[in-house]
Amino acid sequence: MFKQLTDKTNHKDIEKEVSSYWQQHDIFEKSISTRADKPVFTFYEGPPTANGKPGIHHVVSRTLKDLVCRYKTMQGYKVNRKAG
Repeated sequence: MFKQLTDKTNHKDIEKEVSSYWQQHDIFEKSISTRADKPVFTFYEGPPTANGKPGIHHVVSRTLKDLVCRYKTMQGYKVNRKAG
């Protein structure tokens, strides 16, 4: 699955390949179901635009929140995700 990256690497094609693989094999669902007996990590967040119009700062904060949840999943926690 690992490929050497070059200047001619088409990142969009790689992203489509990986996304397709994840969908075909239900990878996201397995990341939760295989941890059914593990400790639960819960990350509470509020609505993304509670105080005004959406801005780039909402994208940045959502990205950081997603990274925390991914990190805790890699540590073995069961992390259910529900935005809002």
